[in-house]
Amino acid sequence: MSVHSHEAVVSRAKKDFPSEEELYDMTNLFKMFADFTRVRILFALLRSEMCVIDIAMLLGMEQSAISHQLRLLKQGKLVKARREGKHILYSLDDSHVEQILDCGIEHIEER
Repeated sequence: MSVHSHEAVVSRAKKDFPSEEELYDMTNLFKMFADFTRVRILFALLRSEMCVIDIAMLLGMEQSAISHQLRLLKQGKLVKARREGKHILYSLDDSHVEQILDCGIEHIEER
C-alpha cells in the first residue's frame, strides 16, 4: 500500500501555519469562551460598560463570582476596567472581542 501526498498543498499549508506560541495563545483565548458565566458577562458588556454590581444584578449572581470571572477576563485581555469615582466600570477590551461574540452568534443562528 502506498501513501500519496500532495507536496505542494503541504508546503503551502506549512508556510501559512501559525507558530506553536500563536496556537497556544489561541487555545487559551478560546478557553475563555468555554465558561458559561464568562460568556454571559461578555454579552452583558457588549452594549454598555457596567460595574460589578450591575453585572451581578443583570445575571442574578453574587458580586464575588462576577469579580472572579472579570479578573480572569482581564488577564485574558478580553475586558478592560476604568475608575469613575468610587466605581470601576468594565467594558470589552477592543472591537475584536465584539467581533468574536458577533461571529459566534451568527454561526449558531445559521442552523
